[in-house]
Parts: sequence; structure tokens; C-alpha cells
Amino acid sequence: MPKRRTLVSWIGHNDLLSAAAEGDENLQTKVLEELEIERKLPLRKQNGPVKTLLNQESFDEVHLLGDYPEWLRKLYSEWLGHEVKVHAPKLKDPTDYGQILTAVNSVLDTLNREPGNEFSFLLTPGTPSMAATWILIGKSRYDAVFWQTHDNRAQESEVPFDVVAGFAAGLAAVPDENLQHLATTAPREIDGFDKISGSSKSLKLAAGRAAKASERDVPILILGEPGTGKELFAEAIHEASKRKGKPYIRINCAAIPDNLLEAQLFGYVAGAFSGASKTGEKGLFDHANGGTIFLDEVGEASSAMQAALLRVLQPPQGKGPCYREFSRVGDLGKIQTSDVRIISATNRDLIQEVEDGTFREDLFFRLAVIKVKLPPLRTRKSDIPELVDVLLKEINRDFRRNENEYRDKSISDVAKRFVRTYDWPGNIRQLKSALVEAAIMCAGDTIDTADLKSAIADMPGTSSGLYDQELGHGFCLQKLLEDINRKYLERAMEEAEGVKTKAAELLGMSSYQTLDAQLKRLNVKAAKSK
Repeated sequence: MPKRRTLVSWIGHNDLLSAAAEGDENLQTKVLEELEIERKLPLRKQNGPVKTLLNQESFDEVHLLGDYPEWLRKLYSEWLGHEVKVHAPKLKDPTDYGQILTAVNSVLDTLNREPGNEFSFLLTPGTPSMAATWILIGKSRYDAVFWQTHDNRAQESEVPFDVVAGFAAGLAAVPDENLQHLATTAPREIDGFDKISGSSKSLKLAAGRAAKASERDVPILILGEPGTGKELFAEAIHEASKRKGKPYIRINCAAIPDNLLEAQLFGYVAGAFSGASKTGEKGLFDHANGGTIFLDEVGEASSAMQAALLRVLQPPQGKGPCYREFSRVGDLGKIQTSDVRIISATNRDLIQEVEDGTFREDLFFRLAVIKVKLPPLRTRKSDIPELVDVLLKEINRDFRRNENEYRDKSISDVAKRFVRTYDWPGNIRQLKSALVEAAIMCAGDTIDTADLKSAIADMPGTSSGLYDQELGHGFCLQKLLEDINRKYLERAMEEAEGVKTKAAELLGMSSYQTLDAQLKRLNVKAAKSK
């Protein structure tokens, strides 16, 4: 089936001025006023970028985007002299990447439902942010052809993927406070993210970033402490992407020995090495074709594995970001190809390891085009009650499946309050482990505070209780009480997102003035309201 050439472009000011130049001075003045720009009359007659391209190249469909009044869109489409469809997505700020992307996707998502489209994007009209957006989505999602015009000439533009990766990495480094528009939806309300529990702002922001990134075929690096749910997020990104239903393969980067590395990743042919099967074997990049590979614990990858990953993650010139080339062990003369999206995760500080020389800088930039950082549980304690309910439901279901006479366990209100006040240094993994032990060891059907304290007593990171500290040898009761007060003040301000009235209520104080006095006395900085 032949491909249908489809051109998509913004309508720029030069396009509209070119159309206006064919009319009288009244029309030219009206257009200038609408565009809020100043030009001497009469306007110079020219073709403008879109018409220049259409006069030299033929397309089966032409879709133009422009948030202009209907009379101006009609004027332009009639002057153009080509059959086009003009779309008018709302765009308040033509330099805002989020708004531009939403506007572009509103058109492209509809067009992409029709098989056989070969997209061309014209980079010349519009703002630099618009051109950058075309490049990002054209390289990462649509494998589009890029065009530019100059001096009434149109030419195809080759954009190296390195440029895209560098740009996207820079864009991903924008501080999260500038991306708060992503933190509007709880994860369970996002397609593919329904297994992630919680609705705190930090979790919604992480899920919003991950969901936005899932739409593009660029590599994603998930960062976070052990037990924060990095593997769950990786699965959610795959389920939310267009690769849903295709292979999803997890690779533990710390578990593959160097001597089996190439064979497991890329496969091998018969007789490639001692012990090789008589028929050979496909590798993980073969099996994942069309889907996703999740590189878990990528910070633990050996230098040999880092080198192997770098080779396969670098797409050839002119190919899309998921195009992989590799050779099976024992068959170096034959190139294999596959289409694999990469998601990786680590709890290590890779930037520091790059500086220390233990992790390859070039590989880091291949993996970290988009970064998603997961918050530790201690910073989203408002999510703990929901997490406890979800985890306990899973625990009861698993035990009931294996024990016919098992009776579901519940958790007391006092125990819930304890769970919320504890810092959980092992994050969700530690919380689940404690609930499992408490469910097994509790005397009745209700988990109480004592059951949970016993479950965490010997866990790593657990400190001695307040009542067990050694007296004498520098012990100061006043300092201990101030430390406790300071800790609870900081926690209340954090959970109240800087709102003093709400923080005072959480602490049982009669007014925010009382809280304010305590904050000043103990030199606790008030968190900024979000």
C-alpha cells in the first residue's frame, strides 16, 4: 500500500502578510492590526513559506494550524490556491511548549489513526518553540520528513538525532516547579497508571511527567530511592504508550555476567562458543522487537555492559530513536535490527558517577533524554493511608488464596496514625514488608501499633525509641523535646504545603499565630505554598 504524503505546518505571520499583499491597503491595514505588527504599506508581494513549499512539492493532504479569526483563515486558504484543511487549536502563548504540543497533538492524533501517512513538517513558519516541537515529535514519534524554505526555495532538512537528544535532555532539566501543569491528575486516573496509589502533589507530578513522556519514543530514566516503585512506573509507561500489548522485557543489569552479556542481549549462532546450542538463540533485543526493554539497576552495569548498551542504543544517522542494530555472537558480518524503546532505572547518583568516571557520560545522555524522579514515601505521607489499604488488600488476597481458613486482617485507627508518622526509610517496600509480618504475627484480626513496631524493630534504618535513649553522657531533655517539636513542625508544614492555618490544625493548635511563634522560636523555615 503506497504511503500518503501528508504535510502539517503552522501558518506564520509571513504567510498571512503574503496573502494580504494581494489585497488593497484597507485589507493590508486590517491584517496588520489583527497581527499587532507594524509594516510600511504597501506590503511586498511574495509567496510565504507554505506556498513556496506547495509550489515545489506535491502532497496528498495539507493540514495547516493557526489560531486566527475565521475571516483571516479563509482569506489565507483562498489565496493559497491549494486544497488545504485549516485547523484552529487554541494557543494563548506561542512560545509555551506544553500548549504547542497539545495543539499539535490535537491534529496529529486524529491523522495518525489513518494507516499509511508519511508526515512532513515545515519548520519555517511560527516561533522557534514551534520549530523545536516539530523536531522533537518528528524524530521521536512519527519519523517525519522536515522542510525549510528560504528565498522562494524549499529544501528537505536532515536533523541528526543527537541534536534532538541534546535538546530534549535540556528540556527535561527544567525545574519541576515550572511543570506544575502536569501535577493535576492522580495516577490511578491516567491510562496505564491505575496500579500506582496516591494523590500527593509530588506523586502526581512524577506520574504526569511519566505519562507525558510515554507518548514519545524517547528513552526515559527513572530515578528514586530503593522501594519507591521504579519498576511499577516503568510498567505503567509501557502500558500507557502505543507499545501496549507488545513485549515488555526486564533486564537486571547487575545479574548478567560479562562472559554471557553479548549472547543474552543480542543472541548467538550455532557453534559461537563452547556450550552454545546447535540451533543458536535469539537475544533479548530480538524478543523485545516492537516493545520495551526495562534496564533495571542500570547504575550497577559493568563497564562491558555499558559499552554494549551504548553501541545498540545509538541509532544510525537518519533512523528513529528506537531503531536498533546489532550482531549475534559468532555472526559479526550480519546486522540484525529491531524496534525497541528503552526505559531504565537506578537509585544511584549517575551524574556523580559520571564525574567520578564510573559511569559513561555518553551512555548517560542516551538513557536520560527524559528523567522522572520518584518521591520517597517520607515526603508524601498523605498517600500512606491509601497505600496501607491497597497493600493490606493485596496481602489478604494472597494469604486467602493459599489458606482456606484465613481471615482478612484490618488495621486499627491508632496503628494507621503510627504508620503515617513513621519515616519508612525503605519506602513502600519496607511498608509492605512490615504489613506482611504484622498480618502474620498479630493475635487477632486487627493489626495494632504493637504489631507494626515489632515488625520494624530490626529493620535497617530503624533507630531506638524515644523512651529508650541513654541518660547522662550529654543527654539533654530540653534539646530532645525541641528536636521533636521541630520535626513535627517541619512535617506539618510539608503536609500542609506551606499553609499555616492548615498546619496548625494538623498539630492541634488553636490558631496559626501560635504555630508562627513556634516556627520562629525553633528557626523552622516555612515551606512555600504551592
